Amino acid sequence: MSEPNRTIASPHHRRGQTVNPENNLAPAAPAKRRTFLGYLALMGPAFVVGAWQFGPGNLTTAVQAGSRFDYTLVWVIAVSTILMIFFTDMSVRLGIATPTSLITSIKDHLGKWVGVLAGFGVFGITLMFSVGNAVGSGLGLSLIFGGSPVLWTVVCTAAVGFVLAFRNVYGIVEKALLVIVVLMGLAFIASTVVAQPDWYRSMEGMVPSLPPGSEILIVALVGTNFSINAAFYTSYGIKEHRRTRADYRDITLVDTIPGIVAPGIMTALVIMVAAAVLGKTGAEAGTINALASVFTPLAGPVGAMVFALGLSGAAFSSMIANATAGGTMLSDALGRGAQAGSPTARIFTGVILAFGLIITLSFQASPVGLIVIAQSLTVLIAPLLGVLIIIMANRRSIMGELRNKWWHNLFGAIGLIAIIASSIRLITTLLG
Repeated sequence: MSEPNRTIASPHHRRGQTVNPENNLAPAAPAKRRTFLGYLALMGPAFVVGAWQFGPGNLTTAVQAGSRFDYTLVWVIAVSTILMIFFTDMSVRLGIATPTSLITSIKDHLGKWVGVLAGFGVFGITLMFSVGNAVGSGLGLSLIFGGSPVLWTVVCTAAVGFVLAFRNVYGIVEKALLVIVVLMGLAFIASTVVAQPDWYRSMEGMVPSLPPGSEILIVALVGTNFSINAAFYTSYGIKEHRRTRADYRDITLVDTIPGIVAPGIMTALVIMVAAAVLGKTGAEAGTINALASVFTPLAGPVGAMVFALGLSGAAFSSMIANATAGGTMLSDALGRGAQAGSPTARIFTGVILAFGLIITLSFQASPVGLIVIAQSLTVLIAPLLGVLIIIMANRRSIMGELRNKWWHNLFGAIGLIAIIASSIRLITTLLG
């Protein structure tokens, strides 16, 4: 029987972090057969990542992709989802194998300044995502209940702040997001049934193509669906649960793959619904009201309500995960604790929420454009995070038998090429 987890002192130990005695370089003992509830208990970290991915920015860019370019950009979601699975899997293995948190491990092995830069980089990305979350939350709730979107943005931000004030922050966040992801999935499946998209043409959309004028939207889709910063955070959820090497295979099957595939499927469904409505009504979604009305021609007020519920759920879930992750990882980078409940992490979490609210209140003229630009800017920081994940996942001294195989590195390289190409395209587009 393995020795229980305990906190021990080591040269690299940080306050409040635990070291798992099973996380050594020797192969893990075969895991015991789990019960159904045992498998359910492994679900969580990747679904938090999925909820972070599938925010209002993701939903907005997906609707614009379908309404402007029909089914032709579905391939972006398929490719992004596959790459996201590989990077999330690397982060899971790092969370299992490293004796400390990921950023602390980066500081120990690659230099303190590298870890600090990574922490500030993730924090910068979460600031950008906070804008879309704040905009989307207010707009979604205003479509459901009426009233000013600005007022609902304030209400939703306050509600998220209340949730994040609980002592066991990560555990509460994880359970809430699991429920929200399931409900969002049902809502968008219902939307697809109502819209009746052309499934043959959607399959044709799996063939890569670059329609004229789609470049900046493709960058935004990559930035929201291939979210390396979200994958980076998975290791923190694994650490919160103190997962071991014996858990790895089951985690992959019940958490990593479904947790990342779920938002990918939902995004593809949104593109297909928007494309279906475009083909039947000619409506293009250029504003938030137009986004809601995408569903109205086929399902009346019920269709608009389904979209509004999905937008609100996406915004609320992403707002929680985004603020939690950004605050935690910046706190870790500064050596002030790698847990979501640490005082410093809570302070930075509040800063992220406040930033999103302030920017939303300051720029109300074109909220859809604001969301797309904010999501696009995230790909400027993502290449650094991707490189760090791959480097750390290849370190034999840390990973042992869990280090990257050749196929992990192959897909990792493809992912880096994709994200770097997106960054270059974004820069040239903005400068042009």
